[in-house]
Amino acid sequence: MSQRQSRRPASAAISIGEALEATVQTAGNKPVEQSDAAAIQAAELRATGSTVIIPGGVAANAQSAASYNDSGLMRDEDKIKIGDVLRGATMILPADKVATREDAEGVVSAELRNNPNLATYPGGIAASVAAAARLNERQSS
Repeated sequence: MSQRQSRRPASAAISIGEALEATVQTAGNKPVEQSDAAAIQAAELRATGSTVIIPGGVAANAQSAASYNDSGLMRDEDKIKIGDVLRGATMILPADKVATREDAEGVVSAELRNNPNLATYPGGIAASVAAAARLNERQSS
């Protein structure tokens, strides 16, 4: 958990970066797959408002990790995990924003499109951003 998270008031809205960091707690030991990299890319683009991947950012690192893990030459325990990529995401992202329903839909869609089983991972990136958006929506109403 980042220092920024621990000092955040309970009533404050949850950002996309914070949702990504929360995924470390729920799916941190899962090897990064292409669907995870796509969801992280969608989240980063939405958080930053950019249309390009940031070199050295969380999305670029996730894509590298997924490609490395796809090599098929290693055991799961030797693969790069989601926690390795997303730990400290709020500090790596050059900008961040409050997670909304539209953000969650975009991240879920990216994860689904890039998963051969057309499913999201329970507790994964899409689930974390969706949970943050739901909580933010409840706080604002």
